[in-house]
Amino acid sequence: MSTATEPRTGIYEAMFLVSQSEAAQFASLIEHIEDILSRGGAEIVSMRKWDERRLAYEIEKQKRGVYILVYLRCPTDSVAKIERDVQISERIMRMLITKADHLSPEEIASADDREGLAVEAKLRAEKAAADSEQASGKVRLGAPVAEEAAVPAADDPAAAAPEANSEAGPGAPSEPSPEGEAPKPEGDNA
Repeated sequence: MSTATEPRTGIYEAMFLVSQSEAAQFASLIEHIEDILSRGGAEIVSMRKWDERRLAYEIEKQKRGVYILVYLRCPTDSVAKIERDVQISERIMRMLITKADHLSPEEIASADDREGLAVEAKLRAEKAAADSEQASGKVRLGAPVAEEAAVPAADDPAAAAPEANSEAGPGAPSEPSPEGEAPKPEGDNA
């Protein structure tokens, strides 16, 4: 008879919180989470994006976060290793892992949306590529384009004859006087 016992396994529910900047590389983030769980000896039963929302308080200067819900089967002594790996990871802000004994296997299987995660990862990657392409399209090489000088309006008398108004003093006539005539003082009608 052998004295070795098989390790007890359990079904666990893990909630991962990641920042939106990390969620921009969604496919690599999902791979990172799967890698952490596989190093801990866990088998992923189902995985889905739970929500994307504003945080109750800032965490690591982040105001919004993406929640990823994972149901996993693993040995009970591996939970501590998974938690340690998450704390070391710079890509995951928080994680909570609890027993999922209250759920039936059918309920857990119905929560699986790995196909939806793949679609979202593809859409986020396309959006990031389009944003970077649009940002690079705005860059111009060479000297900046000079603004055209504003053309004065035809009905604005001040703009039509600026040299007459700028050289003349407050008592000078607004029109130049013909040669030989002395300028008439204002207010003199004769």
